[in-house]
Amino acid sequence: MFGINGGEFLILFVVAALVIGPERLPGYAEQLGQLVRRGRILLRDAKVRVDEELGDEAKDVDWAALDPRRYDPRRIVREALLDEPAPQPTVRPVTRPGAVPASRTAAAVRGGAVAAAVAGASAPFDDEAT
Repeated sequence: MFGINGGEFLILFVVAALVIGPERLPGYAEQLGQLVRRGRILLRDAKVRVDEELGDEAKDVDWAALDPRRYDPRRIVREALLDEPAPQPTVRPVTRPGAVPASRTAAAVRGGAVAAAVAGASAPFDDEAT
């Protein structure tokens, strides 16, 4: 709890006894106990309320998977790279009466990238750009 071992807890207790004083220490200990009990009751009531409001949806959630201590970016990237990519739908050019063919558009004349994308070819790649 809080990463405090027995020796550190003993030192904290001695420092608290010296700072607070032996006559006021039992009163503060009792207040701390009441605070902890109230906190436990509030947490229990909050958990019951969340379970009631979410119903069956909350039972399907894997809370352990959402634990930030289990976050491993290498695993996430590995799983993303190993997943099969979703099949891309084929794009057919829409032909409308009176439309200008893709080979005559200004974008196709300027660089050919739009025409290549419409035709299904890969976009130009500059390997010296990176």
